[in-house]
Amino acid sequence: MALEYAGILVEHREIELRNKPQSLLLASPKGTVPVLCADGFILDQSLDIMRWALGKSDPDGWDVVDAVISQSWIEKNDGPFKALLDQYKYPNRHPDLNPEAVLSATIDLMLKPMEAALQSSPYLVGDRMTWVDVAIFPFMRQFSMVNPQQFEELPFASVKQWLNQHVESELFHTVMHKYPVWVD
Repeated sequence: MALEYAGILVEHREIELRNKPQSLLLASPKGTVPVLCADGFILDQSLDIMRWALGKSDPDGWDVVDAVISQSWIEKNDGPFKALLDQYKYPNRHPDLNPEAVLSATIDLMLKPMEAALQSSPYLVGDRMTWVDVAIFPFMRQFSMVNPQQFEELPFASVKQWLNQHVESELFHTVMHKYPVWVD
């Protein structure tokens, strides 16, 4: 989404993680996605790709945010929330965990603070969309899709409105396509 927003054209290569092409592993030995090869260097972290893109072009000031608040949201998202999301999405991989306890921890960690923030402003760090919203959105979307009915029953109207706004956005629809798997 940040690449599209910044107007940066890329050659998109969809890969199967079960069958990683050698070119991916040569570019980034850790074998995770996304990987961006640009300007003679390789970026293999989503946030690094976003920052690089916004450094090239940031027409609406997505990068003009309070650094401390932004970092707090990202640390929470990329650390404990990602771990809880994995446990919530794949309970069979975590048979020792109670699914209700995982959901409760997720609500306390992320949904309640998001709801509080979004009740005072339309976006996580203020009155306009920023890179923080775009960075957290995919994870909240994944969370909502694990059990859509259960998500709809949760008492977080502002979070649902924020999520729906992103899902229905032109930016999301511009980039969210099913691509054919690329082969070396």
